[in-house]
Amino acid sequence: MDFGIVQFTSDRGLKPHILAPLIENAGFASYYVPEHGHIPTRRDAAHPQTGDETLPDDRYMRTLDPWTSLAAAAAVTERIRLGTAVALPVQSDPITLAKTIATLDHLSDGRVTLGVGFGWNLDELEDHHVPPKRRRTMLREYLEAMRALWTQEEAEFDGEFVRFGPSWAWPKSTQAHIPVQVGGAGTEKNFKWIARSADGWITTPGEDDIEGSVALLKQIWADAGRDGDPQVVVLDFKPVAEKLEKWREIGVTTVLYGLPDDSVERASGYLAKLAGKLELAPAVV
Repeated sequence: MDFGIVQFTSDRGLKPHILAPLIENAGFASYYVPEHGHIPTRRDAAHPQTGDETLPDDRYMRTLDPWTSLAAAAAVTERIRLGTAVALPVQSDPITLAKTIATLDHLSDGRVTLGVGFGWNLDELEDHHVPPKRRRTMLREYLEAMRALWTQEEAEFDGEFVRFGPSWAWPKSTQAHIPVQVGGAGTEKNFKWIARSADGWITTPGEDDIEGSVALLKQIWADAGRDGDPQVVVLDFKPVAEKLEKWREIGVTTVLYGLPDDSVERASGYLAKLAGKLELAPAVV
């Protein structure tokens, strides 16, 4: 089990190329950022945390582009994995997005992890012409089409939402397989989707039964004939030794923490304190 940092990026927080080296040097294994291209001012969709149309944080409307952010981070780091928690692929053109992600994987020497979501903000999806009741199928096709572009010399795809004939597209991904993790509630429906189309699960911030959910995911994973174990990424708030040890025992692979990002001093101090509690070894600079 390793530990990473998720930054709720915004135009008011530390820039990724400033923060990412601090994260790497403190001994953390990964750096995750979110995605929201825009937030419609009028929304009927309820936020999972507030239960209505209100947002818990104004950074939802100020979020930086994840791929530009991670490219900036890649340029000033060497070791940490670069992930999204979570990206919304169906809001982009799949061919263009495949190129962007493959380029990031190439520039970072194979450090990309693709965390994706189905999209709770249906009003946001509507502006991208995503049919809400078909967004899961659409995401599956996007991932399958992008994998083809990342790995096949002449890729082609013929689906309901993505179609293209035999095509050349380089760079291919540096990794033989870019890991895909799905952020969402720990439900049987989500886990069946993960077992079919992804490599692991990212918990929601309010997940209250990690042990039960991981057991359910592993059972569904095995029933689907998948080898090994799924990746499990837990969003945590405060490190508690007994809890972390239990998570390690049940197969959690990564634990992520947020951080204050309004200044280098606050971020550095928090990272040092957190790394100490987690007994991380600082990187050799």
